[in-house]
Amino acid sequence: MAALVLPVGALAADHPAGGQAHSHRHGGVGKPGIAANVTRTVNIAMSDAMRYSPSDVEVKSGETVRFIVTNLGRVTHELSLGTEKELLEHREAMKKAPGMQHDEPGQLSLPPGGQGEIIWQFGKAGTVNFACLVPGHHEAGMKGTVKVSNR
Repeated sequence: MAALVLPVGALAADHPAGGQAHSHRHGGVGKPGIAANVTRTVNIAMSDAMRYSPSDVEVKSGETVRFIVTNLGRVTHELSLGTEKELLEHREAMKKAPGMQHDEPGQLSLPPGGQGEIIWQFGKAGTVNFACLVPGHHEAGMKGTVKVSNR
């Protein structure tokens, strides 16, 4: 059974009814993980300083990680995994439809005080990016990386 994004708390204030749904594939960055295969948990905090803590994470190729993500801020933030190209495309789509709903397992949008998780199995060695693509947040520096090393 694959674990998908499991937000804690209501997202309705974040994405009002009638907001556009958005979906994209995560080419080359891995795939949704299986909870039984999680090897460790990484806690990531999001803040209104437009930063993640930590902003750099190291994993091994094939490793399944549970990210517990907490929004410590007073505005909505998100964490989206992807290639730099995917994230930039998503950022442009968010500018056109800021009320967009996310329906991908590698994306998590949280209201102020919200908490959720992403379980992700990382693929080949390299760098996987993550960012908050709420308009203005990525541009303000709200981004990070997952360094994926060979086993």
